[in-house]
Amino acid sequence: MKIFSKEQIYAGDKLTAEKQQISSTDLMERAGTQIFNWMHMRMQGAQVPIHVFCGIGNNGGDGLVLARHLITHGYNVNTFIINCSDKRSKDFLINYDRIKNVTKKWPVLLSCAEDFPEINPDDIIVDAVFGIGLNRPVDEWVKNLFKHFRASKAFTLAIDIPSGLFPDKAIEDEDAVVWAGFTLSFASPKLVFFLPETAKYTVQWEVLDIGLDQEFLFTTETEVELIGKHEVLPNYIPREKFSHKGQFGHTLIIGGSYGKIGAVTLASRAALSAGAGLISAFVPKCGYTPLQASFPEAMVITDTNEEKITSISFDIEPTVIGLGIGVGTDTDTIKAFEAFLKTNKAPLVIDADGINILSKKKTLLKLLPEATVLTPHPKELERLIGTWKDDFDKLKKVKTFSKKHKLIIIIKGANTITVFEDKLYVNTTGNPGLSTAGSGDVLTGIITGLISQNYHPLTATIFGVYLHGKSADIAIEDFGYQSLIASHVIDYLGEAYLDLFKQPEQPPQQNPEDGNEQ
Repeated sequence: MKIFSKEQIYAGDKLTAEKQQISSTDLMERAGTQIFNWMHMRMQGAQVPIHVFCGIGNNGGDGLVLARHLITHGYNVNTFIINCSDKRSKDFLINYDRIKNVTKKWPVLLSCAEDFPEINPDDIIVDAVFGIGLNRPVDEWVKNLFKHFRASKAFTLAIDIPSGLFPDKAIEDEDAVVWAGFTLSFASPKLVFFLPETAKYTVQWEVLDIGLDQEFLFTTETEVELIGKHEVLPNYIPREKFSHKGQFGHTLIIGGSYGKIGAVTLASRAALSAGAGLISAFVPKCGYTPLQASFPEAMVITDTNEEKITSISFDIEPTVIGLGIGVGTDTDTIKAFEAFLKTNKAPLVIDADGINILSKKKTLLKLLPEATVLTPHPKELERLIGTWKDDFDKLKKVKTFSKKHKLIIIIKGANTITVFEDKLYVNTTGNPGLSTAGSGDVLTGIITGLISQNYHPLTATIFGVYLHGKSADIAIEDFGYQSLIASHVIDYLGEAYLDLFKQPEQPPQQNPEDGNEQ
């Protein structure tokens, strides 16, 4: 799913009006009606007090359309105008007149704290105060109104975006934002719904189709894409009946040090479970017995050193190499790492201490093949690109870093983001159970195993992040968040693959004549 920018949404609205020969007022009517349909389907006429708070721009106009339809369908509605400026949009004024024609209970103008209405916990708040066009700080009395919303504990439904939340930059005051239980977003979700600092302002979201021009929606390139099953499924490469292991690549995992051989074991198992044809692990001597005993499918190559990697040498030709897992940052290891990079020609996936070594010696970045994948956790990312002020500053710095070095970088989180140059791919799978030791090693192995099968590194990264999260989503049904461990993610990887082809279950239908399920 594409995530459109603010500017693209405005352009889509304008193009739709021109091509469909409708006015902006008609498009607003369509949007407000869709919100009403969504609410009406769920409420079925329930007489819960609904408080619709409207700004004086187009978001407020959407709210007035909604309030008018709620009123004409017999709902218990209170409409309020947040009188925060002298500038009113044309479409707001048209709908302000329209709502006055269907009720004697005209909208109440609010302009200060003394005007705030009583809101009970069982009521419903509709937030139609500010939309995506907000470009200034929120007035103090409006901020107090938003705090009044939150203090009421009433369910809050935001239209398009929670008011006070900017779609393209960070906020400075969390009290100046509406905390929504649900947001109905037009055309696409907003990037801020998925960033750590701003996701909390809407618990859930849903996209409403307001009939924007289909050609615009399909042909417009966006900087951000939301990744789910429908986005990754077209990239899946099926296997032929007569295929054999030689067709799915030879993955090499280089890493480990005394006490950290488990990381290599996890990455190696994950690579093979993701579909690599062959798997070899290069480890210090101390890793030979643990790997051979715990993971018999792997072939093991060892360094001459017992406890750490001091020289990387092998006589195989790997398809792809996963590098850095549990390797440490000893001086001899860094020298071995540098010597290896100077001669390596294979695609790379670099994790953990491999990234820390790059951070210590940034001249090594020039030795990385184009489209090398880096999978840092937040602290490793900070060591690599420096500190950031907020999520948008972080995204900007990662994109700059990716473009400069032509690298694919993963920003791990509740919605892990894959970054390649100017493009962002926001993942939708995964859960808090992944906050456990070794889950990053598993992700590295999955991505490496996909590249081994001839997936392009970017496709492998996007697909791998999805499968990693989906496997965890399936596994928590048996283990819960707290008991999920990294090995479970590998164990359920096959089910994550199978889930790609599962059709959603249809609710049982009833025979209208006898009421029996069929």
